[in-house]
Amino acid sequence: MAGLADHDVAQEIWLASPGAVLVRHDLRELAQGIVRRWVDGELTVLELAHGCVSCTLRLDLLPLLESLGGRVVAHLDPALEPEAVCFALREVDVRVDAVVSVVDRATWLADATGEDDMADRGLAAADGDDRTVAQVVVGQAEFADALVLVGDDPDPELDAVLDRLNPRAPRRDRRGLDAAALLDAVPADARRGRFDDGFGALLRGQPPLEPAHGVAVVHFTARRPFHPMRLHDALDVLLDGVVRTRGRVWLVSQPDTALWLESAGGGLNVGNLGCWLAAFDDWSDAPVERRLAAAADWDPEFGDRAQELVVITRSASPDEITAVLRDALVTDEELALADELEFADPFAEWRDESNRNDEMEEL
Repeated sequence: MAGLADHDVAQEIWLASPGAVLVRHDLRELAQGIVRRWVDGELTVLELAHGCVSCTLRLDLLPLLESLGGRVVAHLDPALEPEAVCFALREVDVRVDAVVSVVDRATWLADATGEDDMADRGLAAADGDDRTVAQVVVGQAEFADALVLVGDDPDPELDAVLDRLNPRAPRRDRRGLDAAALLDAVPADARRGRFDDGFGALLRGQPPLEPAHGVAVVHFTARRPFHPMRLHDALDVLLDGVVRTRGRVWLVSQPDTALWLESAGGGLNVGNLGCWLAAFDDWSDAPVERRLAAAADWDPEFGDRAQELVVITRSASPDEITAVLRDALVTDEELALADELEFADPFAEWRDESNRNDEMEEL
């Protein structure tokens, strides 16, 4: 159970799950090494030598879930992102039946397009936590297998965003919530905590591509690399008036490296996905799904190298985003001389220092 707003949905699901255990953590004093944990309402105050989220997961939550056995409803602290928790769960013998996130109709859109840091709200997981509120609330909704909406007033614009952010997740109103029916409505092929390596389908669940209530989807693809400086100069177009950007980036200055670009509100992350398959002679270590997808769309010159970005806009112009990204691609002349030219590359530090999996581990 995830969500930034206060809610009682976790307890509702617990009551609808006979024999389940309800676990909840409060990380508001994590920076001081204090964690409060409830198991079926019984409070334990933990003192950790290191006040960090990864320490809480590694030293308490993961071993606790393993030791409890049976069904557990884990009510995550707002500072914990379900994707990072599920990534950590790969290390233990725990199966995720469903990730449920709570969306507050009154605040979610403003949070998802704002620039506040978690620290601005008193929600930072630890000193140095520079995540934005937008990154957290968008990630919570995007990774969920089911969504519960709180608040009184229906919002067609919010519904349009969620239709495009997470089209397959069943959505229910908190009022009159039938928790068992909600869990039964989760599709059989839902994510259920599985971690996306960044090379999968970006239009997951076939979201509607037609605009609705001012919300639109830009699906940008190209079979030539970006110029690194022009792409860097274009990044603002992926932030202003945009709810979510995510996808794979190919730079002329890093021909073998696939970068992952992700934004929410005013927050932007760039990570290293590893190498394109075209950089390898042996594909045996790559997942079967990735090999099949690459072979089906193989380019005689560039292999599986390609640009693919999905942008969900709220007030930004889809045509402007497409035009700016198109202008950031290398020209025919630059492409022909790519092996001879030297390109200033502000993304080089991400290639050397950042790995998307490492970012999950740091959380």
